[in-house]
Amino acid sequence: MAKKLYIGGLPYSVTDDQLKEAFSQAGAVESATVVIDKFSGRSRGFGFVEMASDEDADAAIKMWNGQDFQGRKLTVNEARPMEARAPRTGGAAGGFRRGGAGGDRGGFGGGRRDDRGGNW
Repeated sequence: MAKKLYIGGLPYSVTDDQLKEAFSQAGAVESATVVIDKFSGRSRGFGFVEMASDEDADAAIKMWNGQDFQGRKLTVNEARPMEARAPRTGGAAGGFRRGGAGGDRGGFGGGRRDDRGGNW
């Protein structure tokens, strides 16, 4: 049965083919994917390799974890399922409140009365 591995610390210039070729030294590789940022189009510095068997995956972890690959130290371990995230909501995320720099106090004198007792 195939086993998926997480590969961290990849150089940003690595391609899927280079990753597959490197991990083929440890056994049969079914797929190799470098994760790409959808906005910039650049590598995010990690990827996944699916090895054909558990034995090949274990050999790949022993061979590559902590080793130098094109000038970067790799982290290689068994991939875990992606954890569910809480849904994003609009509103006051990040602690920002209405009123700009003045908070709810009106900012630069807004909402205060002038000397004559009337509103601005």
